[in-house]
Amino acid sequence: MRRRDLLTLAAAGTIAGCGTGDPAPSKSPAPPASGTATPAGPGRPELLFPAGFGWGASTSAYQIEGAAAEDGRGPSVWDVFSHQPGRTRDGDTGDVAADHYHRFYEDLDIMKDLGLTSYRFSISWSRVLPTGRGTLNAKGLDFYHKLVDGLLARDIAPVATLFHWDTPQAVQKLGGWEHRDCAKWFADYAATMFASFGDKVPTWLTLNEPKTVVEAGYTAGVHAPGKRDRQLANVVGHHLLLGHGLAVRALREINAKARIGAALNLSPTYPADDSAAARRQAAVADAEENRRWLDPVLLGRYPEDWLAAQPADAPVRTAIKDGDLAVIGAKNDLLAVQYYNPAHVTAKGGRVDKHPTSQAPWQQIYPEGLFDLLTRIKRDYGDIPLIITENGMPTRNAIQDQDRIAFLRDHLAAAHRAIQAGVKLETYHLWSLLDNFEWAEGYSQRWGIIHVDYKTRQRARKASADWYKTVIARNGI
Repeated sequence: MRRRDLLTLAAAGTIAGCGTGDPAPSKSPAPPASGTATPAGPGRPELLFPAGFGWGASTSAYQIEGAAAEDGRGPSVWDVFSHQPGRTRDGDTGDVAADHYHRFYEDLDIMKDLGLTSYRFSISWSRVLPTGRGTLNAKGLDFYHKLVDGLLARDIAPVATLFHWDTPQAVQKLGGWEHRDCAKWFADYAATMFASFGDKVPTWLTLNEPKTVVEAGYTAGVHAPGKRDRQLANVVGHHLLLGHGLAVRALREINAKARIGAALNLSPTYPADDSAAARRQAAVADAEENRRWLDPVLLGRYPEDWLAAQPADAPVRTAIKDGDLAVIGAKNDLLAVQYYNPAHVTAKGGRVDKHPTSQAPWQQIYPEGLFDLLTRIKRDYGDIPLIITENGMPTRNAIQDQDRIAFLRDHLAAAHRAIQAGVKLETYHLWSLLDNFEWAEGYSQRWGIIHVDYKTRQRARKASADWYKTVIARNGI
């Protein structure tokens, strides 16, 4: 089961998507052209990004840190899940991963050498709060202080994600995100982090891909905690959003200087043909897979068509309490966008591939979809600042990953077009800085621009790393 293959299993007739066709051109005037200068190659004009545009890379705690049982860290749901037979490819776990916990200074120097201006990482909830609540683990917190201080010393802006799927196992035993109180426990943890780091972290992200938690962890059962209950999954989705809103509120109360938002994985959704039925099904898919996240976070309401599609006795209907959507819709300072692939929806609600795929069979490579996605957000949700926090592909080419370079170049060109169309895109973070533990796929897919030898944990630069360094220095492609 691939990372997002599960979407086809998660719910009949629901497809990851965003939009029901090519978006209309933006009505806002385009900003001054960010550059079409001297040719960068045969038939390729150089595309310069606006001055001050941010260049970054992303990782997540369980995927790279290792040190799973060191310095007081408590287990997470992924520690438990990955150790259950048959859950991950080859029985792989994140016990050691890329050993970033012991090698973070080396990794910081790699970031500095690349010229990164931003680094998006996640905090392991159970490393700083071993039981998810209560007393802080000083050694765990100290690790992140050293990481953040190391970033700041190298003029790299920290972008910290509070939840990247690794719910503390102690919290899971109490019901986890199925339990409404988990939203409050998460907000308490968030408030503790805000107070602990003060002004050192300028950008916070609350949740990473709540859609994937719902679809993979609670519907298809291929991610932790491995449950298969669609109605329960929708309750979890609501509680995740409630936790997001409570965390935003906590930041406003503690540190108004930092910015905050959520990281949502989104895809442009297109009808697979010109039939009215395909267009209707694409709209259904969009409501289920995208607007149910975008609308609450940015508009403070669930889509009417999504709510209408829920059974009369659906538990999510009773999970939504008076006042919840006002909390969830608390003003965000930015939206973090994660784009991997489009979806083409048939008249029967199925999905068909219309573009080449990467090593991950679920991933169709369609750079134009990023332009459609970014401009659609502007059109439907206004001029909220956007940052891209994940965009990338795995490849079997260990070091000479020219296919990844082509992927990144084409997606950056699409992002550049979106900026010229008036989208307030501020920063691009590729996924991923390092080869890492790819969840249920274990170590079978390499997504990093830095190669990790999983026997020695030694790092080696790939061709894509050298190329990205040039992009950053040039501020363009």
